[in-house]
Amino acid sequence: MLSSARVCFGIEACSCSIFWLPQVLMVDAFLALEYWLVGASLFASNIGSGHFVGLAGSGAASGIGIAVFELSVFTMPEYLKKRFGGQRIRIYLVVLALLLYVFSKLSADLYSGALFITQSVDINLYIAVIILLAVSALFTITGGLTAVIWTDFIQVVIMILGAFILMVMSFIRVGGYEALVRKFFEAYPDTTIDNWDNDSYPYTKCGLTPTNSMNLIRSYDDKDLPWPGLIFGLAVNSVWYWCSDQVIVQRALSAKNLSHAKAGTILAGYLKLLPLWLIVFPGMAARVLFPNEVACGDPKKCLSVCGSEKGCTNVAYPKLVLEIMPVGLRGVMLAVMMSALISSLTSIFNSSSTMLTMDIWTRIRKHASDIELMIVGRLCIVILVAISVVWIPIVQNFGELFHYIQAISSFLAPPICAVYVLAIFWKRINEMGAFWGLMVGLLVGLVRFIWEYLYNVPPCGESYDYRPSVIKDIHYLHFAIILFTIVVIVTTIISLLTPPIEDKHLYRLTFLSRYSTMPREDIDVEVENEDFPKDKPQQLNFGNYSDLPWYKKSCMWICGIEKMVEQPKLTIENMRIMEMKQCFIYEEKWPRRILSINAILLMNIVIFLFGFFA
Repeated sequence: MLSSARVCFGIEACSCSIFWLPQVLMVDAFLALEYWLVGASLFASNIGSGHFVGLAGSGAASGIGIAVFELSVFTMPEYLKKRFGGQRIRIYLVVLALLLYVFSKLSADLYSGALFITQSVDINLYIAVIILLAVSALFTITGGLTAVIWTDFIQVVIMILGAFILMVMSFIRVGGYEALVRKFFEAYPDTTIDNWDNDSYPYTKCGLTPTNSMNLIRSYDDKDLPWPGLIFGLAVNSVWYWCSDQVIVQRALSAKNLSHAKAGTILAGYLKLLPLWLIVFPGMAARVLFPNEVACGDPKKCLSVCGSEKGCTNVAYPKLVLEIMPVGLRGVMLAVMMSALISSLTSIFNSSSTMLTMDIWTRIRKHASDIELMIVGRLCIVILVAISVVWIPIVQNFGELFHYIQAISSFLAPPICAVYVLAIFWKRINEMGAFWGLMVGLLVGLVRFIWEYLYNVPPCGESYDYRPSVIKDIHYLHFAIILFTIVVIVTTIISLLTPPIEDKHLYRLTFLSRYSTMPREDIDVEVENEDFPKDKPQQLNFGNYSDLPWYKKSCMWICGIEKMVEQPKLTIENMRIMEMKQCFIYEEKWPRRILSINAILLMNIVIFLFGFFA
């Protein structure tokens, strides 16, 4: 969380994020937004419906330990393209980001949002998914990054207000904080209580509350949240999410200057303190109030309650909303869930469209028009969504949703963290070492990922677990540490065996040279210029947009073309000037001091929470 105060670490790294932005979105990308918009958008983009369902569900299953995932925030924009040059690392990052979007974001958010709707209204899960996609597509089509960020701000207000109301009502219903803690350890389903002394009943111990449910720091061999994984493995995953995820990068770069970018990330850090109280504790209250449904231990009972034999803790938050809130406030909470979901989906749609078009399609068609890029981006989003929908049954059968999301990140994200850290702090790392380190990491991660889901996690009470030891005994956060170490070793060895990058290419791209005033020569300048070629053909002439027939206007609106009909084109020189403005790393004395004080204060609050609930 302390690292959130140092966006870019003062490195010129943020300039390279321009290569992630399509020309048609360039104006949006360099908006000078205030810190409160940036911070709210960071928080809203992170807190989706998966958090409300997943965090509350894990809170209901095993207490406050899952809140550790909300107390770890880092922010530093992507910069590997300028640091190493070449195109293959850039393409690798895009492919990996899209894999993570599909398997850990889109599918999880769609499932959690649909789960809330199906608990509220008696409709099919996939009909609910279609409704969610339609609404999210409407938000995405009607605006670019500007609209998404303003929507995020409004939705943060709705989310916090609605969740706060539900938190207060849930504490009142269970009798207060102390009563919640006491009753939580006594919240057993009837199937467990009725068969307490029945040795022949296989699910006697299923549905029991873990004895360490009120601890953030747990033993090294804890099956849910071992402390080495939480301290080190979670840090590895956080560097990927908060440092290289395009959704987060876009919002940091939209700030008006470095001080506002830092202030926005610090504000997001303060807001990230809230989920423990607004989501996790209400999830625990749901277990207390509805133990037979939320804490069900018999697979047959669970299947009838939520459609999954692995447990029904994911229904904790929806169940709480539907049972304890009056009719009017239920609508407010439905708006909260839909706001969280739509915020996440619109952010993912906007960013994935950007990456697909500018980092993959332009490699295939270097002189593609802006209109072609917009159409391709929309079509690719449809494909990603289709894959995500097909994957939903896997998410549904995994068990606790939040653990599923973090497991996917642990299988695929550690290589990026390893290369980041090495690239920033050691100039000897070169493109050859970074690329092969990333590739080895991807291969190892995919093997674990595929292997993991070839086996079904046995329901509680099953006599034998058929999964290999490497899967059932190595926690996914511990695997993240192992994978990080493998990539560091491979990257270091290959870099030392191949020629280093000359210093003239590294000024302001490493931590020690961040304040250098020496002129820096970009690697592969000729490749950079190809991204926005000077001989790019003129855009198609549609004539007067207002005179077009309605069906052409509708098609152009869906594809986002109407925003580009008379949009001025930016030259390479204009974009370079924008880059320099975005990467100005010097600040006034008092804003810098105030931000540093807040960063230290934020870190101490987190340390206090860890100590209080240790």
